[in-house]
Amino acid sequence: MEETIYELMEQAQDMPGGAAKLAILEEAVRLADSSGLKELAYEIRGEIVDCAIFNGYPLKSLIAFSWQLGQFDQNPEEYDPVELLWNYKWILGKVCSFPNISKTQIEDLVEDMRRRYAEYGYNERPYYYYKFRIAMDMGELDEARRYLDMFRVIEPDSMSDCEACEQSQMVRFYYLTGEDEQALAVAKPILSGRMRCAEVPHVTLSQVLLPLYRQGEVDQAKEQHRKGYRLVRDDRDFLKTIAEHIEYLTVANPIEGIGVVERHLHIALDYESGLEQMYFYAAMVGLLQKLDTSRKLRLIRMPASFEWGKQERTLEEIIAYFKPLAESAAAEFDRRNGNAFYSDWIGKIVQTA
Repeated sequence: MEETIYELMEQAQDMPGGAAKLAILEEAVRLADSSGLKELAYEIRGEIVDCAIFNGYPLKSLIAFSWQLGQFDQNPEEYDPVELLWNYKWILGKVCSFPNISKTQIEDLVEDMRRRYAEYGYNERPYYYYKFRIAMDMGELDEARRYLDMFRVIEPDSMSDCEACEQSQMVRFYYLTGEDEQALAVAKPILSGRMRCAEVPHVTLSQVLLPLYRQGEVDQAKEQHRKGYRLVRDDRDFLKTIAEHIEYLTVANPIEGIGVVERHLHIALDYESGLEQMYFYAAMVGLLQKLDTSRKLRLIRMPASFEWGKQERTLEEIIAYFKPLAESAAAEFDRRNGNAFYSDWIGKIVQTA
């Protein structure tokens, strides 16, 4: 059995990230569990966390990491704490994506990370940085501003995120607050290429498009959209980033936006992250409302796997189907977060479309 597991792991190692690789890793971990090979099961779950978190399967990563955390606490001497603590940050970056994970549970996770980092001698920059990110995810922008000021005064250590990631999250903050000039100023070292990493400038370029457009830099916005969309169009991990490109195209070129919706809707329909799915549906509805809904012919192609979409549908029908999905998801997140941030956001998209 152990030989079969290693063969599956080697097979997965040679594959690109995605559903097929995850399926093989999940089969390997099932065999390891059934054989009582806990250390091997722990190692495979680390591979699942890595593959799932960067390929659009955040729920799979949360489940695998939770198992690892419990196993580590039972036998800490058996496992590498550095890898576990580093991956903890990835989990915190996705934990707000599910409205059934309560605010208290999220806060407990952040405090647990803080305790573990202190136990192994790391400072609190990652703690306040992820408090900053989670506050943004929850629409608590005043809190986010406070944590932004707090994490920046602490020197980075080996557990801190890279400079480009932190800079990109600051761009995101000013994008969310509507401080266009500040967003563009903070984005400069990323736009110039001085700061970059595996996900930057990918996630940053979509957040300078509307600020550029509103500042009258129409050609620059068009160029950054072209560059940014090319970076993310083939990776399902960037669904929210793609939704931000759609939001920009709603005001800049809605006809071009139709093709973006058509290309990615099949991913959104079965996406694990409710937050990113909501972003996509809302941006799509805003775009479709910009078009001529009085026409009876359907102007977009629906995925072949989507039963409801197999019949001929007008734009009005498509809007009527997806708008309540976005609004109900926003209401769920707002109930969890204790505010009206996402409902207000969707209302603005619909109102300005």
